[in-house]
Amino acid sequence: MKIKTLISLLILIIVIASCEESYTPKPRGYIRIELPEKSYVSFDSTFPYKFEYPAYAKLSSPKEASDQPYMLNIDIPKFKATLFLTYKAVNGNIATYLEDNHVFLTRHISKASAIDESVVASEEHNVWGAIYSISGSGAASPIQFFVTDSSTNFLRGALYFNVVPNNDSLAPVIDFIQKDITHLIETIEWKKNH
Repeated sequence: MKIKTLISLLILIIVIASCEESYTPKPRGYIRIELPEKSYVSFDSTFPYKFEYPAYAKLSSPKEASDQPYMLNIDIPKFKATLFLTYKAVNGNIATYLEDNHVFLTRHISKASAIDESVVASEEHNVWGAIYSISGSGAASPIQFFVTDSSTNFLRGALYFNVVPNNDSLAPVIDFIQKDITHLIETIEWKKNH
């Protein structure tokens, strides 16, 4: 009889103790993202430009590259991201490429809450252009850029993630990759023999 009384008393204490606390839902959280150490690899090939890209990335040629041989994808598998690079030779048509860049950028306006522009200017490497940071949880491409020497070369880049756009939760990764894109742009050099 004592054991039944003791068990009943223990159950009663547990029930009373659990009734005193009220349940509060926890805020929605996201998994912890492990960011790799920064290190860079040089890309210097037969292309008319060279630069440094993150060591954790992989280079690939897109299927559409048959008619544009200097297109390049920088794939970042860990983050399911790709930086698409499109190269165009400038032959007095820089205005057309700048307009095309503007059209691609404006496609994101409906989902963007802001588009911030940073000017790129390197007299040393003859590289001029702009980087666009596109804010908004549904914006498909959070970072785009173009660089040119305005007479011979034009390179455009756009970062996309192979996930449903939620740039609020991707913010740490976007910031991390933006530093890599900035490094890539700072190390771009045009080759004179093209």
